[in-house]
Amino acid sequence: MRQRLRALVAVGVLMLAAAGPESAPAAAMTRGCPAGQIFATDNTAIITDPADPALRTRLTRFDHEVRGIIRANGSQPGASTLLNGVFWSRELQQITYERSREFDVDRVGREGLHHIAGVVAKRYHQESVLTFRCLPRTSPQADAVEIQAPGVSAGALHGALVSDPRARDELGGGSVTLDGRLVLVAPLKDLPLARTFTRSLGVDWSRAQVRYGDEEFVA
Repeated sequence: MRQRLRALVAVGVLMLAAAGPESAPAAAMTRGCPAGQIFATDNTAIITDPADPALRTRLTRFDHEVRGIIRANGSQPGASTLLNGVFWSRELQQITYERSREFDVDRVGREGLHHIAGVVAKRYHQESVLTFRCLPRTSPQADAVEIQAPGVSAGALHGALVSDPRARDELGGGSVTLDGRLVLVAPLKDLPLARTFTRSLGVDWSRAQVRYGDEEFVA
């Protein structure tokens, strides 16, 4: 599960001054960023068939329940987004799929977000749950990046992973929203690879949006 959720994922960062015009970064997102995000699912099965009925669920009950958990722990739930994940399994040596949700969480700090994610992981028997907190790029706690980019399909993501062994091994995969928006979260150090990978998906890097912050896999 840790590797699959890493695939809500992939990026890192180089200092802009050293980047040069060709490798200029995407537009940084600082406004409208929630205090925290949780990426999670209630699925415990490994799905290798893209036609599996489990990939068509809207996770409606799960959505309501996680919102309740967020409220019960003193925070405020924001938007919830349905995601289709396409990931590379090193153990199986093949592509796997996941239906999940990203939850925005307001009125929460680092410890509170960690606690809520731990409750979700335990309740739904997950190996780990991914969290992300938006932070200023210059923050010493900013160790990860979330990239969002329009115009990406699950099929394109699958094809890119199959054709790029380095990206699938290092980045693990990624997720897309139902309206075709790529969502990737990963350590800062992986930006050069992630940028190349997203461009192979046809992403115009100038239209991609970047959020700097702190990621954590909570068991």
